[in-house]
Amino acid sequence: MAGILTVHSPEGEYRLVIERGVARRVSGFSAHPRVAVTTNTTIAPLHAQTILDALPTGRLVTMPDGEQYKTLATVEALYHDYVRTGLDRHGAVLALGGGVVGDTAGFAAATYYRGVDLIQMPTSLLAMVDSSVGGKVGVDLAEGKNLVGAFKQPAVVLIDPDFLVTLPEVEWRCGMAEIIKAGLIGDAAILDPSLWSPTRAEDVIRRAVQVKVGIVEADPFEKGVRAHLNLGHTFAHALETVTEYQWRHGEAVGLGLIAAAHLSAVMGLCDAALPEQVGAWVRQVGLPTRLGDVSADALWDAMATDKKWRAGRSRFVLIHGPQHVTVVEDVPRSAVIEALDKVR
Repeated sequence: MAGILTVHSPEGEYRLVIERGVARRVSGFSAHPRVAVTTNTTIAPLHAQTILDALPTGRLVTMPDGEQYKTLATVEALYHDYVRTGLDRHGAVLALGGGVVGDTAGFAAATYYRGVDLIQMPTSLLAMVDSSVGGKVGVDLAEGKNLVGAFKQPAVVLIDPDFLVTLPEVEWRCGMAEIIKAGLIGDAAILDPSLWSPTRAEDVIRRAVQVKVGIVEADPFEKGVRAHLNLGHTFAHALETVTEYQWRHGEAVGLGLIAAAHLSAVMGLCDAALPEQVGAWVRQVGLPTRLGDVSADALWDAMATDKKWRAGRSRFVLIHGPQHVTVVEDVPRSAVIEALDKVR
């Protein structure tokens, strides 16, 4: 089932296309004289030639694969490659890859020549339902994730479920963490496990994307309700930072959702059954549900650099139940440690 959504942003409207084979028709979405097709060294051999064959104005630019390369140093290298390929202010960057490529190339697009057009073409389930939508781009610092970034609305988002054929199974599982999150935030029907199959990919992607689109349209610059999209992410980002990204983002988000549910119960916002149910969903899609020997104290310290905290005051997205989340400030350290102990 193909789908085209129109996304309204402060910079105007753009299309979000969910359609099998749309990657082979990319030229119909770009009239740019030059497009820097930016991907990583893993995706390039799999999919870059398909895009270059369909896009005569495209020139391939690659970056290393891995969260550890989502840095300002990589962005600077992209700038130099864009100059080398002749990309000017009338051109575009096409981000072909998962969340790291989309965020890094997106930040480069937002700042090269003070901004060139950005085409998001996600290749992972996680990027399809989350990072490619909403216009947030950026890179990490040693102190934490996504501490440097910008709001950069894409010219178009092209989601081709055919890319998922080459997706490793672990990356499918990681994407399911964001799908469970979308269900908890805004569409409880997504929490039906019968949808959690690659054969239902277009349907579940469309539903999850619609949740995010509705939120980012209401709050494009994260002044209010958009913070709900960070459910589980304060825990997840801290876990990634402390373990130096030994946990994949989707794995950390899955664990973060469980921890957030436990914290919600500790704070008296939900009953004890909810954390168990969230844990069961995360376990069902094959993601880890236990923290192991990661230090709770180290995680708390890492949370101090979370962008959602304000003036050193803790700030968590917590949950009363499916489709009912809230932001709570000044959550005590003792409550967070108690929640982390429950996922030990």
